[in-house]
Amino acid sequence: MRHLRFTSDGGIRWVYVRSVPRVKRLRHTEESTNGRLQSDCQLDADTWNPEIPIPERLNGNNLRPAERRITGAQVCPTSMPSSHCHTNGHSTTMTNGHCNGQAAQENGHRGSGPAENVGILAMELYFPSTYVEQSELEAFDGVSPQKYTVGLGQQRMGFCTDREDIVSFSLTVVERLMKRTGTSYRDIGRVDVGTETLIDKSKSVKSCLMQLFDKSGNRDVEGVDNLNACYGGTAALFNCIDWVESSAWDGRFALVVAADIAVYATGNARCTGGAGAVAMLIGPQAAVVFDQGVRCSFMQHAYDFYKPNMASEYPTVDGQLSIRCYMEALDHCYRTYRHKYQEKIADSHHAFSVEAFDYLVFHSPYTKLVQKSLARLVLHDFLESTAAMTNSSSCPSPLETYRTVPWEETYGDKKLEKVLVEESQQQFADKTEASLMVAKNVGNMYTASLYGGLASLLANHSVDEVSGKRVGFFSYGSGVAASLFSARFVPCPALRQLVHSFKSLRQRLDQRKRLSPATFDAIMKHKEEAHQAASSKPVFEPTATVDDLEDAVYYLQSIDGMYRRQYAFKSATC
Repeated sequence: MRHLRFTSDGGIRWVYVRSVPRVKRLRHTEESTNGRLQSDCQLDADTWNPEIPIPERLNGNNLRPAERRITGAQVCPTSMPSSHCHTNGHSTTMTNGHCNGQAAQENGHRGSGPAENVGILAMELYFPSTYVEQSELEAFDGVSPQKYTVGLGQQRMGFCTDREDIVSFSLTVVERLMKRTGTSYRDIGRVDVGTETLIDKSKSVKSCLMQLFDKSGNRDVEGVDNLNACYGGTAALFNCIDWVESSAWDGRFALVVAADIAVYATGNARCTGGAGAVAMLIGPQAAVVFDQGVRCSFMQHAYDFYKPNMASEYPTVDGQLSIRCYMEALDHCYRTYRHKYQEKIADSHHAFSVEAFDYLVFHSPYTKLVQKSLARLVLHDFLESTAAMTNSSSCPSPLETYRTVPWEETYGDKKLEKVLVEESQQQFADKTEASLMVAKNVGNMYTASLYGGLASLLANHSVDEVSGKRVGFFSYGSGVAASLFSARFVPCPALRQLVHSFKSLRQRLDQRKRLSPATFDAIMKHKEEAHQAASSKPVFEPTATVDDLEDAVYYLQSIDGMYRRQYAFKSATC
């Protein structure tokens, strides 16, 4: 069985181990390429340097993730138990999942065993450098005070100029992740993109990302784009997890990209926009390991939010139906997850409830909906319980009156909604509120929204606080596609690095440039006119300055007469 091992110089390498009752000594293997002895021991958390990138120059030992040394030696333990490898004591090198050497032929070994502890090794979050205050937008739009800030729970909304688009977002977030972690593009075997921000009805964003692979010469990269409203990022994640866990896996990492630019026509929905991108490095022996056999989904046909007008960036939205669909999907997923959890994970002596999750992260169109969603799970737990509930004054809970109410009648019941929010305040504070920092300050990032929630959660907790904890994820995309799944934060150096990577998130949000609602409105109008003119006038030169962009970002340089987009990179010296 292979283990991902952090070596003493901060790098990552694969080793194979036999199943043994107790590990008594370290196995040292000599690397002929550099003549140094490498210890395969796991670094102690106290000596881990968070400044060292996760896969710190994966070629530092001339071992890419796909080049794994198979051996029957004993090594330092990891969080997973060892199992027997099938090499009969021989040592052989595997490249891209294929055995080389006589030992492989003798053993009939076609590749490695299934990957374990699959999940997120590293993550990167990108959002635009400009924003508008929601309180100022309330006054500009002429709505009642606090409608956006209190009613929806939004504080700021991020947006971009015509210098950025969905491809530039994706290029930026991927390049930043790869550079920060020291990962080579040769070591990526799959890239899946989730987005609903379409700039082409045929060519995928993933194919545009292949520009980043040019210097590496790596063209053997599976995966394309995934489309279904805000759900595409989760579909991309599932594809990458399944690939790593499958017989098709060749030993390399997978890369998930979730990116969107959420814009709405002038009106009451515009305040729920946002923009951002997330990139996730997926592999075994991860920091965030996804639970197997319990994820569940809900799919149905509905016209709650859709984009049928190809000449417009703006969606057609039935707001009340969309909220109803979101809650129905959550209800179905939670019931199904309860059943699977009790079969696969739970102690038979304890009933499943929301307390099975230490944290809960939700897709966030606006943060007030997330609070109501957590509250709705409390209703499920209450109705599953046979014992009567009491409040802090030892009086019967107000929820007792809802035991006999038909489930369909609970949707849209404002009185019930208020009771549930009050009853679940502590659970919301403990499990979910910390995950809303990006959603409150950037807005709805569509496919990236859920994973911006994970970044927020990590930014607001220490390694010790999250280690060993379980986090639940609810992903929703209109139309309808939804899933509820869970993961564990595994104590390891990769987790320490992951948490550390988001410690400056609050500072990054505060360092953005604040623009007035009037300027925001003018930028939206300009982009709308450019989009509408594209069918008859493909040539386009962005008018916004690059000065407002952060350093180390890609931006749109021009669109030629054949609609081909050219991008440039703004370096720190630009």
